[in-house]
Amino acid sequence: MSATPTPGPRPERKPPSAASRYLFVFLLGLVIGVVMLVMLLRTLESRKTWRDHYPDALMHVLSAQAAQMRDNAGANRCSPTDTLPHLQSLRSLGNDFERAFPELRDDQRFVQHAAQFRGTLDAALASPAVGCEGVQRAAANIGDACKACHQDFR
Repeated sequence: MSATPTPGPRPERKPPSAASRYLFVFLLGLVIGVVMLVMLLRTLESRKTWRDHYPDALMHVLSAQAAQMRDNAGANRCSPTDTLPHLQSLRSLGNDFERAFPELRDDQRFVQHAAQFRGTLDAALASPAVGCEGVQRAAANIGDACKACHQDFR
């Protein structure tokens, strides 16, 4: 005879908690919300025209040109052939300040800062720096002209 164990009374099981379902729904809602937010922000960004991006783009290119000039000085590449292209680019970009910031075109302080920036570059182009000290000095003067405007209008 084989003895089969008789099942005893089962312990009572607690009903499953709803917390895990709530957590899942919350996380799903969070993920969907983040995706929708990214889609909304990309849609708003795509509505911008070149006029909206122009001021930031101008400042980024100015910053890149000045940084390359400083990097050249740090790498001991300070000949006029290394420096003049950056100075010429900066001067050319300096002509666009009033177009890039039309709301500031009539502000006398802005006009003075733009003229000072262009004057600094004109002086640097008129007598190109010889040696790394001169390039660093020119870069510092350009940085000071930028900083003066940013202190008033940033």
